[in-house]
Amino acid sequence: MANIASAKKRAKQTEVKRLKNLNRKTAIKTAIKKVIEALASKAPQDQTLELLKSAESQMAKAKGKGVLHANTASRKISRLTKKVAETYNK
Repeated sequence: MANIASAKKRAKQTEVKRLKNLNRKTAIKTAIKKVIEALASKAPQDQTLELLKSAESQMAKAKGKGVLHANTASRKISRLTKKVAETYNK
């Protein structure tokens, strides 16, 4: 454990950031799963597109906050959008 006050503060800040980042990542994974479940259950297109928009928004925010690397967020958004397009543009 840290002895210096600034190191103690830093450790506390790091833990808070870690938990926030974990929460954001979990929310993103849940949003992605909801889109995939909507595709699997053949949900109406407008409902699926709304879920996709929400997932994209969460990933973009995480990218901006530094939770996800820019390329990772772009790749996930691209793949998810491609799955939705393939399902509804048959």
